[in-house]
Formats: sequence, C-alpha cells, structure tokens
Amino acid sequence: MNNLVLGKYIPLDSIIHRLDPRSKLVALILMIVAIFVPKSWYVFLLIGIILIIEILLAKLNFKYVISSVKPMIFMMIFLLVINVLTLKTGDLLIQLGPVEIYSDAIFNTLFVVVRLLLMIMLTTTLTATTKPLDLTLGIERLLKPLQIIHFPTHEIAMMISIALRFIPTIIEETMRIMNAQKSRGVDFENGKLSEKIAAILSLIIPLFSVAFERAYELADAMEARGYVPGAERTRYHVLSFAARDYVYLFLNFVVMALSIASRFVL
Repeated sequence: MNNLVLGKYIPLDSIIHRLDPRSKLVALILMIVAIFVPKSWYVFLLIGIILIIEILLAKLNFKYVISSVKPMIFMMIFLLVINVLTLKTGDLLIQLGPVEIYSDAIFNTLFVVVRLLLMIMLTTTLTATTKPLDLTLGIERLLKPLQIIHFPTHEIAMMISIALRFIPTIIEETMRIMNAQKSRGVDFENGKLSEKIAAILSLIIPLFSVAFERAYELADAMEARGYVPGAERTRYHVLSFAARDYVYLFLNFVVMALSIASRFVL
C-alpha cells in the first residue's frame, strides 16, 4: 500500500506544472482514447515515448511514476491466468499437461496490461503536477455547460477532487492500523488463506471509523470557513489559457488522431 502514489501532488517548478488544469484534463481524455482505440504496438510505443518526455518535462522521478503501477501487478497476473485458461485461439505456444497456452492469450493480455500501465502512469502524472484545488476548479469549468440543465457541477467537481486527495490519506491510515494490529499479534503475511482474510477483515471496521471521522472533520472545517454548496463564489485564482496550453492540447489531439487512423491503416 505504500506504493500507491495516485492523488499525491509533487510541488515542483516545471512547464507541465504551469499548464492550465483544464488543458491537462482534456489532454488526459484524448490520450486515454488514443490508448484504447489502436491495436498496433507502434502506437503504444509512440504514446510511451510521449509519456517519458512529459515525465522529464514535469521533472518527476521515474521510480515515483512507475511505483504507481505496483498495486496493479496482482490484477495483471490474474488477468493473464484467466486469458490462458479461456482463450484457445492462435498458435499453440506451450503445453503443460492439460494446460495449453495459445498466442492470442499472451498477446491479448499484453495489450490490456500495456493499456493499463499507460493509463495509470498518465493519471499519476496528472495528479502529481496539478494541485487538488486547481483540479477541482478545472473539472468544474469543464462541466460548466451542464449548468444549463441544473447539473451540480461544482459539487461533483468537489467530490472528485476530495476523493483523489484522500486516497493517500486513507492509505496512510490503513498502514497505521495495520501496524497497530501487528503490535497486538495479528499476522498479515503468514498463515492459511482463511487466516489472512480474517486478518484483513479486522482492518475494515477501524478503517471505516477513521474515514468517517476524517469526513466529519472536513465537513466541519468547510462549514467553519463559510462554504455553502451552490452559492455564488468569487475566485482568487482565475484560470486562463496560455500559448503552451494550446500547443499541449494540439499535440495530444494529433496523437489521438494518429491512433484512430492506425486502426484503419495498420
């Protein structure tokens, strides 16, 4: 759990940090489309190179970004096992007794894994280079046209931002509770599967209690500062697009267009 870095903001001075949060959010959507549309490894390679350049421009540590993928390793292994057992198309690569591994099972798993890796690393880069309040304001501004149909754009944006902000906090609280449970003799690593499940279940009640306590504290703090949902508010920090934002969006749009075109050409 210590490896979960999604939602943590890294205060640095870089061109990516200075981008408007709206441009980064729209660029993330464009890149996600670019990731899930193609079936070509060349497009994945292009997106990977762009991601590396973006990480370098953001002055982030590669180990930090890569560590965001570690919590997904178990899911990727599980996906591989399911594909090996269910997909029986393509060339037969390996036969281990009754278990037959076909090429399509391997390639389909690799496609999904690469897509997940790229998406998680892009999202980690976004949250690491964007302040939570700026992220809230950016989401709210992007959803602003929905106010015509009385959609609660500000409240939705606030909930998304709070959820992202409290991911690291909840993880830290989980580790604290686990350490307290270990000091009382609970073993999370050894023993039978049923014993491990029982040990993990012992975390649920105190974790929910801590989560609700944090929620009440946040609500009290917001009320003490005069926060009223739906009320007209002034902004100290006003978002504005610069030339770099238009260039950034254009480059991401080009990548998405190339990705869509590759599906019909390659």
